[in-house]
Formats: sequence, structure tokens, C-alpha cells
Amino acid sequence: SAMRGKALITQYQCGSCHAIPGVANARGVSAVSLAGFGRRSYIAGRIPNHPEALALWIIDPHAQASATTMPALAVSLEQAQDMAAYLWTLQ
Repeated sequence: SAMRGKALITQYQCGSCHAIPGVANARGVSAVSLAGFGRRSYIAGRIPNHPEALALWIIDPHAQASATTMPALAVSLEQAQDMAAYLWTLQ
């Protein structure tokens, strides 16, 4: 669920790097803002943006783009799906 995803995004401190609308203290500037993420065509500028791909990206971004600086978060598939659901609400 998107609400669980929002809580997980807070728990895993995604806002340390990203600015994320609706997430308290998510004002990071070392990575791209996630504002409007649901409207984006690509994840990290190269992976077609759809919920399944986003969940896999959240679980293991290095498997998708080896040079990324995003860390693997060691989340379950269900947690990643919930986090993706929240990010998809950001229109």
C-alpha cells in the first residue's frame, strides 16, 4: 500500500539523499528530487518506469545500473512494492 510505502521511505531514510514530497524531513539534495516521480518515463534515466521495475530498482539498484550511487536497501519485495506504490502517487 502507498501508506505503508510512505512509512518505509521514512524508516529507510530515503529523504537523506532525495527530496520527497509528503515525507517529513525528506529534503536531501545529493540525489534527484522524487517530486513528480509517477510522471517520469525512466528510472535513473535508463530503465522504463513502471511499478515492477521500480520495486526491483529499490531492492537492488546495482543489478539494474552498476554505476549508481543508490545503495541496496535490503528490503523485501513486498516492502519495495509498497515504496513504489507511494512514489507512483507523486504526480
